[in-house]
Amino acid sequence: MKKVLFLIHDMGQGGAEKVLVNLVNHMDHSKFDITVMTLFDSGENRQFLKKSIRYRTWCEKMIPGNSHLMKMLSSERLHKLIVKERYDIEVAYLEGPCARVISGCNDPGVKKVAWIHIEQHTAERAAESFRSVMEAKACYQRFDRIICVSQTVKQDFLQTLQIPVPHEVLYNTNESDRILCLSNEAVNPEIMFPDEIKLVGVGKLLKSKGFDRIVRIVKRLKEQGYPVHFYVLGEGPERNSLQKYIQQNRLEDSITLLGYQLNPYKFVAKCDLFICASYAEGFSTAATEALILGTPVCTVEVSGMKEMLGENNEYGLVVENRDEALYQGIRRFFEVPGLLEHYAKQAEIRGKDFSTEKTVRKVEKMLMSI
Repeated sequence: MKKVLFLIHDMGQGGAEKVLVNLVNHMDHSKFDITVMTLFDSGENRQFLKKSIRYRTWCEKMIPGNSHLMKMLSSERLHKLIVKERYDIEVAYLEGPCARVISGCNDPGVKKVAWIHIEQHTAERAAESFRSVMEAKACYQRFDRIICVSQTVKQDFLQTLQIPVPHEVLYNTNESDRILCLSNEAVNPEIMFPDEIKLVGVGKLLKSKGFDRIVRIVKRLKEQGYPVHFYVLGEGPERNSLQKYIQQNRLEDSITLLGYQLNPYKFVAKCDLFICASYAEGFSTAATEALILGTPVCTVEVSGMKEMLGENNEYGLVVENRDEALYQGIRRFFEVPGLLEHYAKQAEIRGKDFSTEKTVRKVEKMLMSI
């Protein structure tokens, strides 16, 4: 049995935290003795870890400016301070501080894996949690394998830091059967009306997620007489500004902020179109979940979307990452007869490629091979 450590910053609402829980819960526990460790003991996703998964944490509370404070210590010193125990495989499941910590393991018998979830674009950005670009390169070179969540993330990371370590693409794990089961739960009929085209967005309410772009588009569509309603699933620092815009523009009957939902699938499944307006993504967990549910996807072009939906929009609609392009893309679903039905069928077909079984077995194969 291989003893495996997965290190992540915390267990918050993010997609990486969610797919890590999905992955470790479904791995073969007769082959892998799994520990999930957080740098900081916070986040809703911890409660979903199976009892067979050991959970550890370094600090009970989040430390303000922790990334800068951690730079004061070498990666070797951080590893001794934080990890302490010995594992056969140590996985840095997020870029930045987690990668810096795991890279500090000097035991030649321990295999090290770094998981890259988002495009970095520049060496300076990739090195933000390191003392310098030179240190970032040195740390990543100590890993035995670098895992990227999409081909575009892989190409970006190769070009950005040029690390001479084997790179591999492994898609995120979604609990496909559970997602489909939970999607059958009822939704309060008072908030969803059959005569509206229902748009949905899922994610933490951050500027990078672009929810403000969608609410502005909804305002335009309403002014043009389209029967549209936008449902937002998630919480975050942008909630107040979104709420203010909704109130100022009298959009309370057209936009509903549903907050963080333990079961977002019952809403996504009952909506007509999933929207992604992010300025940056890795390989969107929310979009893959929409496909599993058979909900059509309209997205701006960010990392992984053409890989997910096809270069020629076979499985969903990808538009340029501009406000006007997204507006025109969404509007097409109102104006082109049968487009929603077409992409609903295509979404269901593509969603089968992200089954739990397929993605977990590929990760296990990688861990056994290094």
